[in-house]
Amino acid sequence: MDERRPYRAMAFNNLWANHRLLRSCAGLSQAEWVAPRTGFFPSLRATLNHILIIDHFYVDAMEGGTLGPAAWANREPCATLPELQAAQEAMDRRLIAVVEAAGQGAEKGGLERIVSVHRGARIQRERLDRLLLHLFQHQIHHRGQAHAMLSGTSVAPPQLDEFFSVGEAELREGEFAALGLSEAAVWGEEG
Repeated sequence: MDERRPYRAMAFNNLWANHRLLRSCAGLSQAEWVAPRTGFFPSLRATLNHILIIDHFYVDAMEGGTLGPAAWANREPCATLPELQAAQEAMDRRLIAVVEAAGQGAEKGGLERIVSVHRGARIQRERLDRLLLHLFQHQIHHRGQAHAMLSGTSVAPPQLDEFFSVGEAELREGEFAALGLSEAAVWGEEG
């Protein structure tokens, strides 16, 4: 079995869940988008920008970059939802590429490769697989907060936990097709 399979599935799920959540947010008024809400961050806009910022921090490190804490210099880099949708999709696709690259030969270290995470005054060295698990948990945690915040608006929050239970035909016809995805790609069975 390809050891990347669960990481690939989670990376693709991340792309799909962010797409679905941000698409639902498109139904909000600007006032609802920025309205104060209960959570770690004070609004939907702030919470969803936080996901993007932390994704940038970790994905940059996984790609060999040294961005470090500069990633959160601007706490809300995307003022509008369309900006955030485009930036988050691009980041999600970078994360998928990181997972795919982890299987490109033993010389690259695979999922056991050590990643240097620049944290300002120190450099943390961590295995790629462990950083991926941390990042996926972070994304799920804050998407859950945004989902709860969305419940207090005029827009119903989307279903986010059906990724693995939806049949292939439905995926091809719907959101997966819109994202250029297939179950075969998710499970590494293309080719």
